[in-house]
Order: sequence, then structure tokens, then C-alpha cells
Amino acid sequence: MPRHTPGVADGKNLGGTLDFMQTIWALFHALQTRSAAMERSIGLTGPQRLVLRIVGRYPGISPRELADTLHIHASTLTGVIARLVERKLLARLVDPNDKRRAKLKLTERGRAFDVQKAGTVESAIDTALGRASPAQIRAARTLLNQITSQLESAPES
Repeated sequence: MPRHTPGVADGKNLGGTLDFMQTIWALFHALQTRSAAMERSIGLTGPQRLVLRIVGRYPGISPRELADTLHIHASTLTGVIARLVERKLLARLVDPNDKRRAKLKLTERGRAFDVQKAGTVESAIDTALGRASPAQIRAARTLLNQITSQLESAPES
């Protein structure tokens, strides 16, 4: 049973924006908690597994393209890639067309993680998406993309 009731903090309705922000923070916390549990159970964090799943679908993707796909700065991804290479789950190859660029691909060991697995962030989201209508999914994506865009474009104070 979920521990979170949207819009309720100690029995108080926070109102519109704060209720929604509480829901987003609860989602963020749940992602972090499941990611930590994944690290204990399968040896990978949520972000590490996501990187392996994306590289599995796009062998030869560059670190820059991967960072763009994940909507993060390339320097943020550097440590994740390094840990996966060190664990021999990911191979970092020189691009034959441009020696300054790298290409990423899964190793045989990494391919073992490129499958649906119970207990992962992905499986929980897959289950939730399976319970939602296509219209609900489209609306949620649209709203989350609008919030992301607003946060990225808002001036720093």
C-alpha cells in the first residue's frame, strides 16, 4: 500500500502548487529509494541501469548523445560511464570516423542487465503505465515536460 497520499501533509491540504510539489518530491524520493534498493539487490543504481538500457537500444551512441537523451550535462554522466566501464558492463570505444570521439556499447556482461527485471525502477513505472490510459500518459508527459521546461528556463535568483 502506498505510503504517500497526494496533497496531504500531516492531514493538511497544502493547496494547488504546494500539493503538486509534494507529489513531485514524493516521486523523487521514491525513485531514490528504489534506486538504492536496486543497488543492493542487483548491483546497479537506477541511473546506471537506465544508461545500460539506452546503450542496449542504441549501440554506438556517443557519451554526448547519451547525455542529451538523459537531459543531463555530459560531466554528470562521466562518473556513471566510468563505473560501468570499470565493472566491464560497458565498453568505451574510439569512434573510427573521429578519433577524438567515443562510442559506447554493452559488453557481454552488460547485455545480461539489458532485460526487464522485477524490483527495478523501470518495472514499477512499467506497471504504473500499464494501469493508465494512453490519454493519461500523454497528459502526464505533457505536464511533466512543461514543468521541466519552466524549471530549465526560469532565471536563477
